[in-house]
Amino acid sequence: MQYHVTQEKGTESAFTGKYTDNKEEGIYQCVVCGAPLFTSDKKFDSGSGWPSFFDLINKDSVTLTDDFSYGMHRVETTCSQCGAHLGHFFDDGPRPTKKRYCINSASLNFRAKDSPSEEVEASGGAGQSPPSRDQHIRKCRHPVCPLWVNCRGVLGELLKVLQVRRG
Repeated sequence: MQYHVTQEKGTESAFTGKYTDNKEEGIYQCVVCGAPLFTSDKKFDSGSGWPSFFDLINKDSVTLTDDFSYGMHRVETTCSQCGAHLGHFFDDGPRPTKKRYCINSASLNFRAKDSPSEEVEASGGAGQSPPSRDQHIRKCRHPVCPLWVNCRGVLGELLKVLQVRRG
């Protein structure tokens, strides 16, 4: 399901997601790259069946893009760090922002408030920056990571071309 949602722009069924009813305090991260996206204090019950948030952890956390699929206009929400599809954005949320980020649980990882920070672990210690996108590209072998998926896809196509030329 994670691959389908994050890489193929899929949607999980309403009211089936792991985090729809989650009430714990913490941070919601991109399941692909670990980028922090939302905090639990900005989460609300929209009645939609998907986790909904009225604000981002940082204004640059996600990218919004027009989505005209299925004969309608929506605004797609993707992770700014890795491009993973997260869900959709609507302007019908609660005050103070009137925004609603309707996000698939399958695109999220939740880190409880009291658990150690993955960013600190990934960066080599407190006070250091997390790895850059280029460092991530060189090191990542996560099967859902779009950078790794794209690399495997390119290699697969290259091997097909070489096979045809040999034959």
